Amino acid sequence: MIKLMRIFYLLPLLSLTTSAFSQQKINPDSLLKTSNFFVDTDSRTVPEAIENQLLFGQNYIYKLRLDSIQKTVPLPYNEYVQQYIDIYSKRKDMFGKMLGLSNYYFPIFEKALAEYNVPKEIEYLTIIESEMNPNARSRVGATGLWQFMFGTGKAYGLQMDNYVDERKDPIQASYAAAAYFRDSYEELGDWLLALAAYNCGKGNVNRAIAKAGSRDFWEIRQFLPKETRNYVPAFIAAVYVMNYSSKHQITPQACNLCLKTDTVLVNKFVSLPQLANALNVSSDALADLNPSYKKQIVNGTDETPKRIILPSLQNADFTGIYNVLNTDYIDANPNIILASTDDVRALRKASASNLSREKTVLYKVRPGQSLNAIADKYNVEVQDLKVWNRLKSNVIVPGQHLKIYVHGAPAKAATSSYSNYRVKAGDTLSDIAERFDGVTVQRIKNDNGLKKSILQPGMLLKISKG
Repeated sequence: MIKLMRIFYLLPLLSLTTSAFSQQKINPDSLLKTSNFFVDTDSRTVPEAIENQLLFGQNYIYKLRLDSIQKTVPLPYNEYVQQYIDIYSKRKDMFGKMLGLSNYYFPIFEKALAEYNVPKEIEYLTIIESEMNPNARSRVGATGLWQFMFGTGKAYGLQMDNYVDERKDPIQASYAAAAYFRDSYEELGDWLLALAAYNCGKGNVNRAIAKAGSRDFWEIRQFLPKETRNYVPAFIAAVYVMNYSSKHQITPQACNLCLKTDTVLVNKFVSLPQLANALNVSSDALADLNPSYKKQIVNGTDETPKRIILPSLQNADFTGIYNVLNTDYIDANPNIILASTDDVRALRKASASNLSREKTVLYKVRPGQSLNAIADKYNVEVQDLKVWNRLKSNVIVPGQHLKIYVHGAPAKAATSSYSNYRVKAGDTLSDIAERFDGVTVQRIKNDNGLKKSILQPGMLLKISKG
């Protein structure tokens, strides 16, 4: 009889508990909201149990929300992610702006990522990298929406010269980023590890894997550089806030870029300010759509036509636009000079060793040679040759002696179109491509018939010399 009474006594309590839990599960956002998660309390007192339960309920909501938007890239919930959710959910102006810009940039990113079968969630990384600013530049030289360093950008086919920096080109840089992520995933086998590698390099990630004896990001996290430890949690938090902005009173802001655009390819030099005048838009508005052109001159040629993004041409003055696009005169030097590295770390290293490596060569001009040919031979600029030798023009004559300042031995003529490279432990395709002028990851793949980016130590690779 006593046992039976106890059962009847417990049944109402169990029913009440089950009902409360089912309501919470059905509508998690109806739970009590507080303006601050971590309220000020006296550290000398023990918190009441009700406060811990509320905190658990709030955190459980975040986990449910992350689970609901997870697709291919894992979006786990933990204390590290929560810290960045707290930070980002308070940056209402910043994320309102990101929501507006995403209307223009995300379709560009998604097309490039889909081309390489990379999850579309990776597009949110541009919030962490650059706040979706194509002109962003870090203190060490990383540039553009995807913050490519000079060497990595070059390895993935981005052009940097006196007219253009394709790291700032939303389209070109997005395809390069997609190719990088595809290579990283093929090598590392995990999207969170690929994200970490984008921040600190595949070499650092592989070393952390070896130290931890695991391929789980959260287990190798302690062995990664400090910035990278927080990089992945910040990414997950950014994905969360962009998808649940309304739950944190974040309002999308208007995008200041033209959402409806047209594209033209030009094989001539075109002035963007003149084109803006013909389109009846501001020069800044056209420059924002074409951020990669350094001098606001589009350097198109027959061999390498260049893209111009224009506001939609409905009701435009086509005669004026045609005249600008087909003008034969632009006051600009047509010579393309490839840029040298702007990696601050590489420049510091080079500067420290310049004094010990600099040599002076006295070169005798041969019949048929030009300043351009000699400059190419010694990897210097034509303008430098003119300054060193007080030349007023590009005219030189056979037998003339030129003084040339070079670093180390002069470049030798190539004896064959390829050289061989023996793969070492820890090498990646992007690392190898950065060591050779004019070589890209895709070219190494093509020359060696590689379908994937995985390398084995001892493998012999054929490297193109031009």
